[in-house]
Amino acid sequence: MAASLASLARPILVINPNTTKAMTDGLEVALRPLVEGGKLPTPTYMTAASGIASINNSEDCHASAEAVYPSLVSTASSSSHPSILSQHSAVLVACYSVHPLVPRLSALDPNKPVLGIFEASILASLAVCLQPQDRFGIVTTGAVWEEILSAGVRDFLGQPRGTEARGTKFAGVETTGLNAVELHTTPQDEVTSRLKEAVKRLIRRTKADGGDLRAVCLGCAGMVGFDEAVRAGCIEELGEGPARRIQIVDGVKSGYVMLEGMVRNGS
Repeated sequence: MAASLASLARPILVINPNTTKAMTDGLEVALRPLVEGGKLPTPTYMTAASGIASINNSEDCHASAEAVYPSLVSTASSSSHPSILSQHSAVLVACYSVHPLVPRLSALDPNKPVLGIFEASILASLAVCLQPQDRFGIVTTGAVWEEILSAGVRDFLGQPRGTEARGTKFAGVETTGLNAVELHTTPQDEVTSRLKEAVKRLIRRTKADGGDLRAVCLGCAGMVGFDEAVRAGCIEELGEGPARRIQIVDGVKSGYVMLEGMVRNGS
C-alpha cells in the first residue's frame, strides 16, 4: 500500500521573524482550520529567538532577517541533526513586508517553495481582480509602510522603478497608525474603528480613480483575525450587497494554502 502524503511529506515551516510569541500563537490559531483539513503534517511555528519585537520599517526587516537566518541554516556536526530548513517541505515568512528572508531562502534551494505573506496576498488578490475596473489595495499599520509596500507591489508586478506603484490593478495603501504590537494592546474598539476608517478611505480613493475595490489585503501578520472589522468598514461604506463582493485577503492563510498546493504538486 502506498504511503500517505502526510507520512511522506515534511511539514511547512511558518516563520514569525519577530520575537513576539503572541503573534506566532495568533498565526497558529488562524491556520488551525486549514491545517486540520489539509493533507500535510502539522506545520512548525517558529518565533525569532532574538532580534526585533515589532517590525516597523525596512531597517527592522533586515535586522530580523539577520537575526533569524543563521538558526535556519546551521547544522550540528553530526549528519543526524540537519538544519531546520532542510527538515521542512516549504517556508512561509509571516511578516507583511518585502522581507529579505524570502529571496534569501529561495536562493538556497530552488525546489523548496518559499513565500512571504506579502507576495501571497498579491497573488490571491490578482486572482479575483478579473474585470478591467477591479482593484486591490492594502490596509496596514504605520504610515511608513505606505511607501514601502507601494514600492514592493510595483516591483512584484514588474513596473519600472520611478513609476507610480498604483496602476491598473493596485489601488494603494491605507494605514491605521498602529504598529503590530499595538494592534493587540490598544482597546479593541479603537483598533476596529481605525481599521474601518482605513478601508473606507481605500474604497473612496479607488472610486475616485475610476475603479472598484475587489480585494483588501490585511497588511500585517498581526492583523490575523481582524477580517471582520475590515468587512464591517466595507459594509458601512457601501452597503451589505456591494461590500460582500470585496474579498478580504489574509496573506497568512493564502500563503499556507499556496505552499501546500506547491508541495502536493511536487514543486
